[in-house]
Amino acid sequence: MIRKIAGILAETKSIRGILEHPADLSEFRERLTPQLIAGLILMGFSYIIGWPAVTALSMLAVYLHEPLIAIIGCPTTYGFSCVVFFIGAWFARAPHYMGVVTRYAIGKLFLKLLR
Repeated sequence: MIRKIAGILAETKSIRGILEHPADLSEFRERLTPQLIAGLILMGFSYIIGWPAVTALSMLAVYLHEPLIAIIGCPTTYGFSCVVFFIGAWFARAPHYMGVVTRYAIGKLFLKLLR
C-alpha cells in the first residue's frame, strides 16, 4: 500500500524533479561565512533572552507584587526573542539550508520506497 502511494506521488512534478535532480549536500562542507556565524549567534542569543527573561520577569513580578511586570514584560520579551531568532535565521540562510535538507531527505525516502 505504501509503495503504491509512493508510486503515485512520484509521478507528480515536484517529486519527479527531486528524483531527477537529487540534492547535493556539499554546501554543508563549505567554510562558514561571517554572515552565517552571526546568524547562528543571534539564533542562540534568542534562546538565552527568551525563557530565562520571562522567568526572571515573572519572579520579579511575584516578589514586588506587581503583576503588570509579568503581564506586559513577558510577552514583550518573548516577542523580542522571536524577532531576534527570525533575524538570525535570515542571516544564516536557514530557509535555503532547510530546503536543501528537505530535498535530500525526500529523495532518499522515495528512492527507498520505490525499490
